[in-house]
Amino acid sequence: MRREELGDLAVFLAVAEARSFTRAAAKLGTSQSAISQIVRRLEAGMGVKLLTRNTRNVAPTDAGEQLVQTLRPAFDDIDARLSALSALRERPSGTVRITSSRHAAETILWPNVRRLLEDYPDVKVEISVDGHLTDIIGDRFDAGVRLGEQIAKDMIAVPIGGELRMAVVGAPSYFATHGQPRTPQDLTNHRCINIRLPTQGGLYAWEFGHNGRDLNVRVDGPLILNDVRMILTAAAEGVGLACVMEDQAAAYLSSGQLVRVLEDWCPPFAGYHLYYPDRRQLPPAFSLLVSALRRRG
Repeated sequence: MRREELGDLAVFLAVAEARSFTRAAAKLGTSQSAISQIVRRLEAGMGVKLLTRNTRNVAPTDAGEQLVQTLRPAFDDIDARLSALSALRERPSGTVRITSSRHAAETILWPNVRRLLEDYPDVKVEISVDGHLTDIIGDRFDAGVRLGEQIAKDMIAVPIGGELRMAVVGAPSYFATHGQPRTPQDLTNHRCINIRLPTQGGLYAWEFGHNGRDLNVRVDGPLILNDVRMILTAAAEGVGLACVMEDQAAAYLSSGQLVRVLEDWCPPFAGYHLYYPDRRQLPPAFSLLVSALRRRG
């Protein structure tokens, strides 16, 4: 069936139920002559008279009445299905899969996801915590969360968090024995806890900046870890200096377990971004999450 034929049937049904070309034209927002032409075309195409007309009334013929009985349930079903689709827009459902680093998942994703799940009970969210740079298309994720500098250029990237800062910290007992570094270059004379990067497997070069000058320092020490919580524990126990996100060390700094140094050499940098492939129309559940995280950013 061609699309115009479906439209003709809808016009016939409106006339048959209204028992009037005039009332049907008003309901459909068109002219009486246009409706008359459509009905004549439909009757010619079907080879049967569908409506009887006189000066006072319009009524379906036997064939027209049979067609009405066929069309009314079909159009009711179409209306119901369209209403269900509208309800999906008003009450989104579906599963959103996101890959994220642990820090971003704990500090940004989870607070927003928790509120989203409370407001939209039909939405499901899967968060895969992984430090590696995941192929979100190949691994069938809807999106990923990483630092802006790590995101491929062909992805849409949405800032979802404020600026971040690194912090160099050590235990009071460590500084009592080894003193405090005054510049990043002094770190070569200190015991530092290295972190193994999950992305490429190399050791993280501590990054600094001051008065527009950037400086990376390769540190050395007795311990290499790939978990921030263990790094903080080791630093608090005096094993060596650590370089972590500022907020990750906040509780240790507040309690006095750790002391911060080289703060002037740790400028803020761009924070986390939500990234995803270019899509013309985002699924409703995913659009909700993007909007919530965009407001957060």
